[in-house]
Amino acid sequence: MTAARPFLFADAARDRVRADLDAIDAAMDRLRETSTDMVGNAFRVEITERLEYHNRLNRGLSYRMFAEMADPPDGDDRLPGSPGVRLRDTLARRLRLVPKEVSRRFKVAARVSPRRSLTGDTIPAELPALAEAIEAGAVGEDHIAKVCDAIDALPQIAAAEMAAVESTLVEHARQQDSAFVAEVGKRIADTINPDGIFNDQDRARRRCLKLGRQGPDGMSKLSGNVDPETRALLEATGAAVRPGHHVPGTDATVVDAATDGRTDSQRMHDALKLGLRAGLKSGALGTHRGIPVTVIATTTVADLEQAAHAMTDPDVPMPRPARTGGGSMLPMRDLIRMAANSIHYLCVFDGHSDRPLYLARSTRIATVDQRIVCHARDQGCTRPGCTAAGYYCEVHHAPDWDPDGRTDADCLYFACPRDHALVTRGHATTTVTDDGRLAWSVGGAPPEVNPLHRDSDLHPRPDDR
Repeated sequence: MTAARPFLFADAARDRVRADLDAIDAAMDRLRETSTDMVGNAFRVEITERLEYHNRLNRGLSYRMFAEMADPPDGDDRLPGSPGVRLRDTLARRLRLVPKEVSRRFKVAARVSPRRSLTGDTIPAELPALAEAIEAGAVGEDHIAKVCDAIDALPQIAAAEMAAVESTLVEHARQQDSAFVAEVGKRIADTINPDGIFNDQDRARRRCLKLGRQGPDGMSKLSGNVDPETRALLEATGAAVRPGHHVPGTDATVVDAATDGRTDSQRMHDALKLGLRAGLKSGALGTHRGIPVTVIATTTVADLEQAAHAMTDPDVPMPRPARTGGGSMLPMRDLIRMAANSIHYLCVFDGHSDRPLYLARSTRIATVDQRIVCHARDQGCTRPGCTAAGYYCEVHHAPDWDPDGRTDADCLYFACPRDHALVTRGHATTTVTDDGRLAWSVGGAPPEVNPLHRDSDLHPRPDDR
């Protein structure tokens, strides 16, 4: 990333790199085949240390490749397969990484690699000291994350002072673990900004709210930093949910405060839910892709009827959860409780209603009813390997609208904006299978369907078979 390298023509560089990688592969094969049953722990520690060093060197080379792919010096951005396929998507498939991780690596590579200006001049890396340590194999991924986090948490300071902070953090990262580096970063921040003075730009840069992955019990972790205005709104809503007010499971708004056993954090959770529910019911949030902003959940009539019986009969098992338009699980008890006070949609497949689901060539834009059908049938992007949930998808015509596609419910399928663009630009094709699924062919590959959004495809239950 930082060292000058002798110039090589393309063919010579390819031959040399491939030969070196072949030699590394052969050496790794020998290492894996060598028994270490009797070498002793002292030697195993030595092996582990050297393997960690090699792993860090490899990560540095990987970041160098990411930086060069993002801004190739030779200007050659051709990729294997069909032209026009996005680089991030190609890497995600080849490396079997989620697109978010590919994007993260591009961002780190951009910070620790030299860049080029519009005039072609070389601009030093944003974090040159960290770049040097990465290339030397002196720091691991956890060190890199903590150094970047510590720098990003600082207010706007002079460039010279920022460079000194980076050097200090990297120096400690070369000697200590990542937890120590994080503590050093906190101490430096306290020294530079003892009064916690930040301007609006600093706060805007640091604001974030992350909804964690949903656990097996349906719970999700919420974390992040809220700005002063958001905190004030949460405080006001939290005050409304004081002891005895808006207690879940009660019909009255106010009950006896003495019987309210919620903790402060549980009441704040209920306050956030109260505020979000009020926002949805107000109608002030407008529409999302043509549908009034509300919770969309997909289930079957059989599961809905079973859930209704289970609510009153403990001997009846509660059926599987519904799926929301965001791809999360919604237990049937919660679905029934929400449906009592919410705008909701129901899609029934065993018969047709008189709602206008078949519009032929009269319009290109899908109706609200047709998007609901896509939510119920597809539940997310139909391209194989894509995890985008229905809330974040557009409606794709199959066959394509141009030249003779129809805006009918059985000709419309969900595709996220990025994948929809693949078809629009001619880099992917779609066909409808005999059982009404949408199959994708990207880069000339055989057509495939996406099983991710259908639980019965991933792990059939006895009643699904």
